[in-house]
Amino acid sequence: METKEKNMTRRLAVAGVLTALAVAGSTLGFPVAGSKCAPVQHMVNILASVALGPAWSVGIAFCASLLRNLLGLGSLMAFPGSMVGALLCGLVCRYTKNLKLTCLAEAFGTGVLGGIAAYPVAKYIMGSAPAGLFVYVIPFLISTAAGSILAYILVTILEKGGVLAQLFPQQGGQVR
Repeated sequence: METKEKNMTRRLAVAGVLTALAVAGSTLGFPVAGSKCAPVQHMVNILASVALGPAWSVGIAFCASLLRNLLGLGSLMAFPGSMVGALLCGLVCRYTKNLKLTCLAEAFGTGVLGGIAAYPVAKYIMGSAPAGLFVYVIPFLISTAAGSILAYILVTILEKGGVLAQLFPQQGGQVR
């Protein structure tokens, strides 16, 4: 039986690695319509949701967005884009244990809901003049689709190899 302290240490270590991966992966981003698309962030959202759950996933998305902004690697739109997707895919993963639905939830949460949530951030905080409420939906969907596909492939490989069950024995095979 694993102690609570050891479990928390393991979760913190994985969260730190995933946050670092999201920040480092943002260098692979590309600009689209005033936002910087970072597919690795969306892959990390799904990995965090599967391995750690929704609260950790949102926390990792927040920390990665904050670090990306502090390092000049992202924009303020990283916050709504990544955090909404992380929350939705984390909740879907927790309640369905279905990887395909989790990936779709990330795409919908980031692409549609996060894209809409980015509009007031761009207009009122960044001082931009976006063309409309839905202007960020397509760029966010492009980014999250790529990240979701990467995550689906990676999680499938990690599950088949038994890596997730070995890292997180208390969760066993979490997704199907």
